[in-house]
Amino acid sequence: MSEMTESLNSQQAYDENQIQVLEGLEAVRKRPGMYIATTSLRGLHHLVYEIVDNSIDEALAGACTHIEVFIEPGDIIRVVDNGRGIPTGIHPKMGISTLEVVFTVLHAGGKFGGGGYKVSGGLHGVGASVVNALSEWLTVKVCNEGKVHEMAFSRGSVTRPMEITGTSDRTGTEIAFKPDGEIFDELVFDYDTLLTRLREEAFLNAGLKITLTDNRGEEQRQDVMCYEGGIREFVQYLNRNKTPLHEEVIYLSGKKETGVAEVAMQYNDSYNELLLSFANNVNTTEGGMHETGFKTALTRAINDYGRKYKLIKEDDKNLTGEDVREGLTAVISVKLEEPQFEGQTKTKLGNAFMRTLVDNMVYECLSAFLEENPPVAKQLMEKALTAARAREAAKKAREATRRKSALESASLPGKLADCQERDPELTEIYIVEGDSAGGSAKNGRDRRYQAILPLWGKMLNVEKARLDKVFSNEKLMPMVTAFGAGIGDEFDVNKLRYGKIILMADADVDGSHIRTLLLTFFFRFMRPLIEQGHVYIAQPPLFKVVPKGKDKEPRYAYTDEQQAVLLEQYPGAEVQRYKGLGEMNPEQLWETTMDPERRTILKVEMEDAVAADEIFTILMGEKVEPRREFIEKNAKSVQYLDV
Repeated sequence: MSEMTESLNSQQAYDENQIQVLEGLEAVRKRPGMYIATTSLRGLHHLVYEIVDNSIDEALAGACTHIEVFIEPGDIIRVVDNGRGIPTGIHPKMGISTLEVVFTVLHAGGKFGGGGYKVSGGLHGVGASVVNALSEWLTVKVCNEGKVHEMAFSRGSVTRPMEITGTSDRTGTEIAFKPDGEIFDELVFDYDTLLTRLREEAFLNAGLKITLTDNRGEEQRQDVMCYEGGIREFVQYLNRNKTPLHEEVIYLSGKKETGVAEVAMQYNDSYNELLLSFANNVNTTEGGMHETGFKTALTRAINDYGRKYKLIKEDDKNLTGEDVREGLTAVISVKLEEPQFEGQTKTKLGNAFMRTLVDNMVYECLSAFLEENPPVAKQLMEKALTAARAREAAKKAREATRRKSALESASLPGKLADCQERDPELTEIYIVEGDSAGGSAKNGRDRRYQAILPLWGKMLNVEKARLDKVFSNEKLMPMVTAFGAGIGDEFDVNKLRYGKIILMADADVDGSHIRTLLLTFFFRFMRPLIEQGHVYIAQPPLFKVVPKGKDKEPRYAYTDEQQAVLLEQYPGAEVQRYKGLGEMNPEQLWETTMDPERRTILKVEMEDAVAADEIFTILMGEKVEPRREFIEKNAKSVQYLDV
């Protein structure tokens, strides 16, 4: 384990006296969403994370070096660790075995002040009991004090009381469970989803070995992860599809009695920042005090260096945080005894002392690094100064755009066919490629609440461009104006004029490319549109099937399978293959693609910002090799693509 972990934790007594009981296990099965957020695939995978997090806490306590996760046939999960083993003695307050308390009582664990854990990643300490309640069955085997203890449960109830089944000279816990089909919509685990999460945990806990094994297929799939370099290697991994400006990852660390912090950072030649922060291994997606401290210190350190060596002229303004973070990939990891989580999803760190700790540590360590590494410092300064010039150019372009809009009789784009309704909760805008399709959409829409904006001009790949280039792009700016919510750091989702933004492009390679360009733009410059579920993709039909005889009412097929079913129902029917939206008349476009009662639209969701960043970098970035590898890997899973 890392020195950082050892500095906060020491081997200490861990028995029934450390398990504190707050309240009984109730209503988990009735309201699972309260405990795991959703019963979709995300909630299914959350069960695994809850069990693994308990093993991670053992690693944080310096008591566990290897965690194994198995996906067995039938989508059964088995998690094995070599920690101290869950205590098995009689609980002093409950009067039953502590093992039973842990798996049947909500808010029972070593994370509530009993001294079992000094640092813990579990937010609520509900993991084991909630997983038990939402599983068709769960078994646990504990090795400690030279004995093997086993116990079994079903849907939260004990089916086999704890008993000693043997002896062992090792310690640790093994838990197996099968999620309950009465609770979850889907019961098939995705290997790559689990791999992403477990790899993240391995990076955050230097030296901890995590093994993921899938035994469901004919051939076993396995990944073994152990990163002695910890978050340094995490940053290298995140930058693997980008071109770093400096080879060495900058690593900074510091500690106080109540907590420790470490930062790894490396700049690349892109125009985007990727900042990940963690508190006790919990991904703080909403940021918090540690992120604030980092950003403040980074900006101050680079400005002070620039002023000292006259790289920032005396009359020039200081670089902004946005300037100094362009092209930055950074991971911030803090560990503290009593984390306070705030925000909508409890992923914002609220401990004020951590801001001071990170701020002081980053400023002192980064200032020293810049002094000791002049070539790297010069590169970083040039990058930030170029970003500042581009920001000033973008500011002038933005102001010019505003002046132009103010001078025009109507500030909305000329080609926008707006809707009559003004309530964003009720309105939607179709972004349509091509004038012919745009004409059909305008004539086929319900003008009360549906707006149409045809795209024209050359689409800009924003992955390779800064904000100043966006303002001069004739295809992107009309969208920005129509949406009414601004762009970049000025984007305000509350000013959005349409509740749904629907991308409607042809179902071919060109259409896919246009959609990807648009999504890249939204992700980089209007991310809340995706995060808050405003972006959709229209699904136009691929086939029109017209039966013979009296019943000549056309049917529409959106997939090859649907077409095959229709041809079985109507032998000899006439089939028309749509090559583009422009081939449809307004009535057809309405009834197949725009009528809310009959259409199919897909909401664009962003489960993982890191994964999204990686995909956009691969697909739209400068490097060819990662793109080729991505296409080769995913080619077999592509469906319904015209060539």
